[in-house]
Amino acid sequence: MDVSGGNGQPRSGSDEPADRPEAPVTPDPDNPEPGRETDHDPHGTEGASPEDHGGNHREDRTPGADPGHDHRSLAHSGTGTGTARSKGRGEPPQPPAEPGGGILMGRPFGVPVYVAPSWFLVAALITWVFGGQLDQVLPELGALRYLVSLFFAVAFYASVLVHELAHTVAALRFKLPVRRIQLQFFGGVSEIEKEAETPGREFILAFVGPLLSLILAGLFYLALKPVQPGTVPGVLLAGLMISNLIVAIFNLLPGLPLDGGRMLRAVVWKITGRPMTGTVAAAWVGRALALSVLIGLPLLNHSGLFGGDADISSMDTVTDALLAAILAAIIWTGAGNSLRMARLREHLPELSARTLTRRAVPVETDTPLSEALRRANAAGARALVVVDADGTPLSLVRESAIVGVPEHRRPWVAVSGLAQDITDGMRVSAELSGEELLDTLRAAPATEYLVLEETGEIYGVLSAADVERAFVKAMARPA
Repeated sequence: MDVSGGNGQPRSGSDEPADRPEAPVTPDPDNPEPGRETDHDPHGTEGASPEDHGGNHREDRTPGADPGHDHRSLAHSGTGTGTARSKGRGEPPQPPAEPGGGILMGRPFGVPVYVAPSWFLVAALITWVFGGQLDQVLPELGALRYLVSLFFAVAFYASVLVHELAHTVAALRFKLPVRRIQLQFFGGVSEIEKEAETPGREFILAFVGPLLSLILAGLFYLALKPVQPGTVPGVLLAGLMISNLIVAIFNLLPGLPLDGGRMLRAVVWKITGRPMTGTVAAAWVGRALALSVLIGLPLLNHSGLFGGDADISSMDTVTDALLAAILAAIIWTGAGNSLRMARLREHLPELSARTLTRRAVPVETDTPLSEALRRANAAGARALVVVDADGTPLSLVRESAIVGVPEHRRPWVAVSGLAQDITDGMRVSAELSGEELLDTLRAAPATEYLVLEETGEIYGVLSAADVERAFVKAMARPA
């Protein structure tokens, strides 16, 4: 079964432990009205601060993308203001945590191929089941039948790998990055990081996998023609022909996360012009398919339609029901994940650097923290940028560091001692949004970023915690 599960989706959280102090920043006594705003805007971003609902700086914010500011000044803000604190806060949102890669087998076309630990379980299962069948067809093999069965298991998953490589080659042809291929319990997964740009490309990307499986089934059929029946090569070729045919037919079923579901999504997308509508339709068909597998597969086995004995033992009945339940659960979960990721893609454009950026004030390296906070509060700003005598930004004062400085020590602590040097990765454009913004932040993890206009002027400071809060809101809103 193919479940191309990458598609560039951001993770819903970070697995890194949080190391920010929990205590809130105490107010600055030098400024009894920290929220008061002046006409002075040291960076040319005139109007209200990000906390204010009026002014020019606020007008271009996308509704619903507010990072969670709650009318507090920098001196009042903490790490996680106005929202529940979560594990890994302050880190750029990440795509859902992926399972361990397993054993690296190679890098065809530059894409790593992993064998998950679960593959060894299914390889042992195939070896045992196919070995039992060989004992009936070729009893003279004796214990060697298990070696032949193991070869069949490896050859079958080599066919699955070819199926996945078809997806990979098509994705690379359309300039879609592929994170990895993983062979696991119920087949393979091609993790494509971005979505196809058109429904036509989506259809091709999904169809090439089953097509290759059908071609392999045909090749094994042709190879079977000159081989004498009842021999080891004949049994192996027949088994590989049938297994590839089953893989192709199963993946063509029209429900996500199967390839046929992606093809159905592409068709509905083409008709309606909305990829989300296609995803919803294919996902619900996938859920119906999961229920059909759960109920129908054991009944088909009992009916003898697959050529078996209709008088099946109670142990076989339990085994069939268990396998059907596992397969149905995988399909149902995959369909639900597809819906969740589609909903997220609908809201990703709301994650805009311009709308999430905090207003910042420039301070020189030797400025006392209390004075820097007074200037920020007077300007209605919530961030500090350390600059040199020429106004060139050097570093960003970390919000978490401000939290850790007691109020009575702030007049004696210079801002430079609380700042983090600005690296190239910490300079982001105010025009970034959506996946492009998240990819930029993930490439250079930090707690704060300097946001610049296209002209090079400072627009403000972007907090990773603000992006995370907006990301969680986007995940929670219905499509």
